[in-house]
Amino acid sequence: MPSDPIATGQPAPRDRGEPGATGASASRPVAFFTDRFVLPLPERHRFPMLKYRRLRERLLADGVLRADDLAEPPAASDEQLALVHTTDYLRRVREGRLDAGEIRRIGFPWSPELVERSRRSVGATLAAARRALEGPPRLAVNLAGGTHHAFPGRGEGFCVFNDVAVAIRVLQGEGAIVRALVVDCDVHQGNGTASIFEHDDSVFTLSLHGRRNFPLLKERSDLDVELEDGVGDEQYLDALARALDVALSPSRPPPDLAIYLAGADPYRGDRLGRLDLSAAGLERRDRLVVRRLVGVGVPIVVTMAGGYSPDPGAVEELSAIHANTVRVALEIATASAPRRAPRGGAAKAP
Repeated sequence: MPSDPIATGQPAPRDRGEPGATGASASRPVAFFTDRFVLPLPERHRFPMLKYRRLRERLLADGVLRADDLAEPPAASDEQLALVHTTDYLRRVREGRLDAGEIRRIGFPWSPELVERSRRSVGATLAAARRALEGPPRLAVNLAGGTHHAFPGRGEGFCVFNDVAVAIRVLQGEGAIVRALVVDCDVHQGNGTASIFEHDDSVFTLSLHGRRNFPLLKERSDLDVELEDGVGDEQYLDALARALDVALSPSRPPPDLAIYLAGADPYRGDRLGRLDLSAAGLERRDRLVVRRLVGVGVPIVVTMAGGYSPDPGAVEELSAIHANTVRVALEIATASAPRRAPRGGAAKAP
C-alpha cells in the first residue's frame, strides 16, 4: 500500500483560533453514527465493520468533530421504510424469513442486529438530511450509509434497506423537498437507487462507477459514467467534472437536496475497487463534488458508502480516507455558511 499521508491517517491540521477544524456548532449535531450496532459476522468476513467505529474515533481524535457534533439517530420506522420497500420484504426481513438465496445476495447472515443496524443506517441518513435542510451549515453526514444496492423487494451487496431512497421519499412526503439529486461516487453502480427512481423525474441519479465491477447487470441511472479498470486520478476527475456539469445544468430544475455517496472504494488499495485513485485524488474528488453542490446552494448529505478490506491495517487506511471526506466536506460547507449575528445587532456585511 502506498505511503499516502491521508491514507496513513496523519491528523488533519486544525484551523488556528477555532475549537475544531470544521467550526461546527457544538449544540447541533452535524454527524450521525451507528457503530454501536455491530453485526455478528464470521471471522475474516470481507465487510470491514470495524471501520465505522474507527472513523468516529479518528474524527474526534483529530479534532474534526467534538462529542456534541455527533448524535445517534433513531431507527427508521416500518412506515418510513414502506415508502420504498414492499410490505412482504419488510416482514420477512423483520421476522428472519429470508431464504438462503436472499441471504447470500445480501452477503450478511440474518440476525436481529442486522435488522436494527439497517434501520439505524436509514435513520442516520434521514437525520442528516433534516439537519442539512435546517442549516447552517447546510451539510450533514451519516458516518455509514450509502446502501444503494437495496431494491424495493430485495437486498444485495451488503445493503438491506436503501437509505438514500427512503430519506428522499420521507422528505418528499412531508413536503420538505420536491426534487433531489443523488451523486453516487461509490465504485459500484448504485443499481437499487437507479431502479427505484428510474421513472421519477423528481430525482436525478448520477452514478460514476467501474464498468466491469459489481453489479454485473447494471440498472439505468439518469446519468451513468462507466470507468474501465485501472482508471487513475486525472481521468476520473475529468469524467466527474463533466458529469456534474450535466447534473447541475441550469436547464434542469434545481434540487432541494443532494445526497453524496463518497465511497472509499475507488482507492487503489481497495480490495474490491479495481480503480487506481490515490488518497489525494479522492480528496480532490470530495472537494470537487462538495464545492459544486455548495456553489448552487443545495443542502447536502454525505454518506460513506463502500470501502473494503478485512485486514486491520487496511481498515485504518479506509477510516482515514472516510475521515478526510468528512473533514473536507464540513470545512467547505462551514466556510460558505452565513455568519451568525452577534447579540444585540445584525451581522456585519463582508
